[in-house]
Amino acid sequence: MVDPNTPPRTLSSRTLEALAQYVREGNAKKVVVMVGAGISTSAGIPDFRSPETGLYANLARLNLPYAEAVFDISYFRNKPEPFYTLAQELYPGKFRPTITHSFINLLHQKGLLLKLFTQNIDCLEREAGVPEDLIVEAHGSFAKQSCIECKKAYPDERMKEAITKKWVPRCLDLACNGLVKPEIVFFGEQLPSAFFDNRHLIPQADLCIVMGTSLSVQPFASLPGSCADDTPRLLINLEQVGDLGSRPDDVLMLEGCDAGVRKFAEECGWLEELEALWAKTARDDKPSTPKEKAKKSRDEKLQEEVDKLTREVEESLRLGKQQHEWLENHLDTKIARRRDEEERREEEEESQKLGLQPADDPESRTLAPVTSTRPLKADPGGGLGHVFPFLKKRPRKGVKFSGSDEEIPEG
Repeated sequence: MVDPNTPPRTLSSRTLEALAQYVREGNAKKVVVMVGAGISTSAGIPDFRSPETGLYANLARLNLPYAEAVFDISYFRNKPEPFYTLAQELYPGKFRPTITHSFINLLHQKGLLLKLFTQNIDCLEREAGVPEDLIVEAHGSFAKQSCIECKKAYPDERMKEAITKKWVPRCLDLACNGLVKPEIVFFGEQLPSAFFDNRHLIPQADLCIVMGTSLSVQPFASLPGSCADDTPRLLINLEQVGDLGSRPDDVLMLEGCDAGVRKFAEECGWLEELEALWAKTARDDKPSTPKEKAKKSRDEKLQEEVDKLTREVEESLRLGKQQHEWLENHLDTKIARRRDEEERREEEEESQKLGLQPADDPESRTLAPVTSTRPLKADPGGGLGHVFPFLKKRPRKGVKFSGSDEEIPEG
């Protein structure tokens, strides 16, 4: 690691803020990016070598003599089935590019991306929008496939069908009948010529960004060292790798790639652009095959039935509420009438006991009223329920009033 007392040559300091200032001032016009599996793990694609979650750690179920055999060309020639079992998990189309992939595309859209060197075979850089001519797939990819014997190209749709239906594709030339393999570089095979043809661009870069790679496989691991000595190098990775951190203008962000690019983009003033660009990569779930369309149609019909039932229930509840309110009002009116009738009857009975004429007798108006000395308590229900229990406001079955859980007889 560089001595902390050693001053940087190009940047004002070995910090993210200083690097972002370097970019904002227009000093980074030729950016070279080098990436590995770590930029795709948040997309759901397993890393190859990470403990526990790494791809190699999940290959025991394939009964391989050793984990790397799945990518060994000699083993593939004799037993291709394990690779095609694994290919179902890795084949493009299942995964959405991460925001880190979109960050690389943002560099391209700003005219800053000189070249992208990737160890990944998942094609997510392409799906994120990075042009094919700016990508160097050092270990090949699923983008193309061919016969390992006669080298004839194999149609994309046939390859997708083979992987989906779990059968091993063979050359369409029956005279050849060789095994078909994606143009992924297996152990024992040469790296693509594009890797060597573009290495000369690295010394021309005015900024190098390395993300999500262990830099443990040569010759890819040697790429960052090809940068000019005074070129700033940014590492966004969970740990320090290679010789990154040994130069005066190296900036290290030891964290996840997605979090790292967000911070860098924010410092550069690009965060909103980045988020908007990444939003465009959201997967479109429109069905592509007749079977998927039929399933989608069934799902849509089911959803329509659910929506219809929901509307009916809501309407029923609305009507039920209206009926409930009407019933409450009706009961209140009926109870009030009964209360009035009972009060009049009680008054008549009380008058008869005291020898008074009925209230509608003209002579009754000449007699002094008799005031009872018996105290009357206030009825919480607003009536005389404490005197006449049958006059309490009591709900019918299924209808409750505040202050009572009893029912009243039918009126």
